[in-house]
Amino acid sequence: MSSKLNDNDNKIKKIVILFFFILFLIIILITSVYFTVNNERDLPSLESSKKELSVRGEIISADNFKITSSKKIYKASIDSRYLDKNKKELFIKLFSIYSNIPYEKIEEKINESFLKPGYLVLSYNIDSRTAKNLKELGFKLRKLGVFKARKVDGGRILRGLSIVESGEKRVYSYEDTLTPVVGYIRKYESENGKTKVKGIKGLEKKFNDLLNSSKDGVLSGNRDVLSYISFNKDSTIKKRIDGANLVLNIPLKLQKNNESILDRYKEKLGAEEIIVSIMDSKTGKILSLASSNRFNPERIYQKDIPSLNVNAIEYQYEPGSVIKPVSIALVMDKGRVKDNELFFAYNTKGKPNKKGEYPKARYKLDRFFIKDDHRFKKHYLTLDDIFIFSSNIGTLQLAQRLTGPEFFEGMKRFGFTRKTGIDLPYEKKGVMPKVWQFAANDKEKEDNVFKATVSYGQGMTSTFMQIMKAYSVFNNGGKTVTPRIVSHIELDNEKFKKDVLEGERIIKKSTADEIKRLLIKTVQKGTGRAAQIDGLEIGGKTGTAQVAEGGKYVRKYISSFFGFVNDGESSYTIGVTVVDPISRGKYWYYHYAAWSAVPVFKETINNLVKLNYLTPKKDIISKN
Repeated sequence: MSSKLNDNDNKIKKIVILFFFILFLIIILITSVYFTVNNERDLPSLESSKKELSVRGEIISADNFKITSSKKIYKASIDSRYLDKNKKELFIKLFSIYSNIPYEKIEEKINESFLKPGYLVLSYNIDSRTAKNLKELGFKLRKLGVFKARKVDGGRILRGLSIVESGEKRVYSYEDTLTPVVGYIRKYESENGKTKVKGIKGLEKKFNDLLNSSKDGVLSGNRDVLSYISFNKDSTIKKRIDGANLVLNIPLKLQKNNESILDRYKEKLGAEEIIVSIMDSKTGKILSLASSNRFNPERIYQKDIPSLNVNAIEYQYEPGSVIKPVSIALVMDKGRVKDNELFFAYNTKGKPNKKGEYPKARYKLDRFFIKDDHRFKKHYLTLDDIFIFSSNIGTLQLAQRLTGPEFFEGMKRFGFTRKTGIDLPYEKKGVMPKVWQFAANDKEKEDNVFKATVSYGQGMTSTFMQIMKAYSVFNNGGKTVTPRIVSHIELDNEKFKKDVLEGERIIKKSTADEIKRLLIKTVQKGTGRAAQIDGLEIGGKTGTAQVAEGGKYVRKYISSFFGFVNDGESSYTIGVTVVDPISRGKYWYYHYAAWSAVPVFKETINNLVKLNYLTPKKDIISKN
């Protein structure tokens, strides 16, 4: 009996000891949980956030081709401390194949990094498709054991190939097309370390803020066990908004065809540059603004520097005889020309030649003699003669009928010494004598040398686009238009268009119609005869201006032809300027506008016909 009691006591003791042991363990567990819960811990965040990089807006042609756009670029990097040296060659070979970066280039970077192991950027310029492939490569490399885990702060960390967004790259799909108008960009690093771009010239500069008006997308929410973001009502989803798109009035095909014409004629004429523009005479829409001097904005070389400026608005020059229609229009608009009036030609000194033509006229003005290039068979000229055969002497006589302030204000009203308002940066205004200079001798009613020289395009400077705007007045009933390259802006799927104000009246409609008649007659019978095309109403004026350098005129010329073409439905103002064509040797005559600018003008019109912007009609009869 005593033995049984002892056995029971032992069992009880064991049970009590086991109970207290278990209780002790429970207390330790509870204490551990308590301190774990209440102490700060370095736990992985239960929330995750991801940014989606936005990019600069696109520039799109009128026929919906992307002239320029931005693409995301990615950064590929590794930490060389985690790269297994025994599998270095395997990594280099695979990365080179997937990234299309030369093996030697990658090998050199990695070998240098092994000298001082750590973070290594293999490339900042990975495109999106390659980035996707490299991300897949990253998973494969881990499986192949190319990267080894390392002990860090008591734990083990494995870092492999990292592919992250690093910024954007500007892409010019058609290389030099529409340059220098489209402009170029420069890269910079944003506050968050991403590569961004900003416009330096052209449309890229003018609309830089709008093109860059972008917002990155944000995705944030709770992480699941695989570290993916799972979305619920508390999650944040902000859609990425890229910069505004510019949609142009310029169709790509028309622009490229015009550039092809200029390339051929630049070589033929040996010109420094040729500029062409087509503008809708009623609206100011620019359908083409082309130069023979272009560059690829993605790869600008030293030789491209002279081509970076938009010379249609930045190059100021003496325009020559293309100004005569403007001067004559100012006089006519004031009613200072009588019907059927005759003007003395100042060509009585000397006998006529076998053709019955008198010597070229000479007009003494102050201490200078003004000359005419055309020889006439008569001593008195009509207004039509002066206009069609581009008489300097006839034009200056007409200009003297205006007071200095009338002439000055008239030229300004036509847009000279004022910006045209075209949507491009760095536009120049040109220069002209002051009003008091034009007004000298007004009281004495004597000739004024400033009015005389400016009336035929010397002693002043203008830009190509100023002349374009002035000539649109003659094909738009006396009203001006503002040249516009951009049609509208697209931002976040909405279209925004600038209000088009009604054109300012510059001269009476009757005056504009009379100048238009004279311009048509100049093409029919004068220096623009080579521009004629059956079934189209075409008018224009030639100008061959000598270039002044260092205060003296040199043997260098700028030849121009400005005018218009109409088919009864569409009406376009067209300008051609040829800078420094051949003026010596066998083809010395190429410096005359009739041999240089006029043929380019005609081919430009043929291009419009070919692409169905114009339709020649049998019932169109030009006014005589």
